[in-house]
Amino acid sequence: MVQIEKAITYTGHSDAVYTLERGIEPHHFYSAGGDGNIVEWDLNKTDSGRLIAKVQASVYSLRLVPERHLLVVAQNYEGIHLIDVLSNKEVGSLQFTESAIFDMKMINDLLLVATGEGTLFAIDLSKLKIVNQVEVCDQNLRDILITHDNHCVVGSSDGFIRKYSLPNLSLVEEVQAHDNSVFALLQKDNYVISGSRDARLKFWNIDEGLKLDESINAHMYAINDVVERQDGGYLATASMDKTIKIWDYHQRKLIKVIDKARHNGHLTSVNKLLWLAHNNYLVSCSDDRSIGVWHINIEK
Repeated sequence: MVQIEKAITYTGHSDAVYTLERGIEPHHFYSAGGDGNIVEWDLNKTDSGRLIAKVQASVYSLRLVPERHLLVVAQNYEGIHLIDVLSNKEVGSLQFTESAIFDMKMINDLLLVATGEGTLFAIDLSKLKIVNQVEVCDQNLRDILITHDNHCVVGSSDGFIRKYSLPNLSLVEEVQAHDNSVFALLQKDNYVISGSRDARLKFWNIDEGLKLDESINAHMYAINDVVERQDGGYLATASMDKTIKIWDYHQRKLIKVIDKARHNGHLTSVNKLLWLAHNNYLVSCSDDRSIGVWHINIEK
């Protein structure tokens, strides 16, 4: 049995909310979107969040570096800004692209950045210096996955997923994974799971060289994100079709749909998810300018 309860609704952004990121404290998280506001939220409170920074363009990606209490903010068309989340002060910035920045991932001191110009950048964050870059394709790079064996997998708008070695960014393999944009990547065990604009959720066996194991028609419209619960047994997907879906990972079976009619879900596209250890909360954000916090009780 699966019981869904909407625990909190946060409002305060004046435009679509595109991205979420964990906080230093387990009950904190960050959000950003079209209004350029970077907001810290406290899950122990239901009131407004704390504005920690504002930039002059939309933000599609945030990345926390907890050991340095830094939040990396990807300001579209302007590069990255480093915000000290304890003092709320900018402590560094780097202008290196005039395109949108769709995703960032950290491995050691290396920040990997996926851009709308089709270039993957590797930046030494301690020196704020580009140490490598590769032209992946001539379309948007939408998502980056750091695999368990320390490779980098990139999903792009040409429908490919490509695997690169680190830190030299040499191409290891590539596969035409979907009919169009790959928006979401997740590794579970020996599988890379991809979600796409084609609304399909696909499972790729990485022990066999990105070999397709299963393809599921998961949503009506684009899959924007896929995340896993802390215990590893369940997945959640977010879609442009306004729904969040909960999946049994081992059975690859849909077990619950969160939508407006049944659970007071989002009114428009659900863009990003966080499944936090704190109260097992699932956090979602949407083009409807709101953030939802969901308590999901799964009884076997």
